[in-house]
Amino acid sequence: MKSFKWIYEHVQDHFPDEDIESRLPQSKTSDLIAEMPDDRLLSDMVRRVFRAGLKHSLVDSKWPEFEKAFFQFSPEKVSLMSDEQLENLMQNDKIIRHWGKIKSVRANALMVHELAEQHGSFAKFVAHWPGDDIVGLWAFLKKNGKQLGGNSGASFLRMVGKDTFLLTDDVVAGLKAQGIVDKKPSSKRDLQTVQDAFNIWQNESGRPMCQISRLLSYTVGW
Repeated sequence: MKSFKWIYEHVQDHFPDEDIESRLPQSKTSDLIAEMPDDRLLSDMVRRVFRAGLKHSLVDSKWPEFEKAFFQFSPEKVSLMSDEQLENLMQNDKIIRHWGKIKSVRANALMVHELAEQHGSFAKFVAHWPGDDIVGLWAFLKKNGKQLGGNSGASFLRMVGKDTFLLTDDVVAGLKAQGIVDKKPSSKRDLQTVQDAFNIWQNESGRPMCQISRLLSYTVGW
């Protein structure tokens, strides 16, 4: 496993004319995330679910209608939607009519609402989850939510500013090249191995994991 210094210098050497820093994502502080309204986090969560397998621009173009259909993503209101209300949305041609994903909205709203009651807000729950166990938060969202497995949970967290790495094809290729994994990590053990590597790189660099993740991807592709 190479050091973060090697990763950064490798990217600089291969792309000397590029402004690398301008390409790196930014994360939000825990305090900023904790102040976010839960309806906005739920909106982003649902948007990520519907984006999976579809062009993001298509989903985004319909988002104002999603906001109307789901009560501006009020977690309490959406969690109380009846089966009939959800079924009626399958007749709404202004949104994407995918029954499994539509059903997941209510389930995820219930998760958000219950965590808000326990922690003061869902935003605070997300904000205070320790960054050195971000794969634990992925696992929590997958287990307690719906349609949040694969890269969806991590992508949702990236959308709201929670610092996380992503297991894109290039990042996985970078991890393989570093000898950290030999395939895309999915087991708890392999994910922990990846988490441990990112924790080491973060301690070395002081950078957020989202930036380390992007830089690692640049070691194998651009």
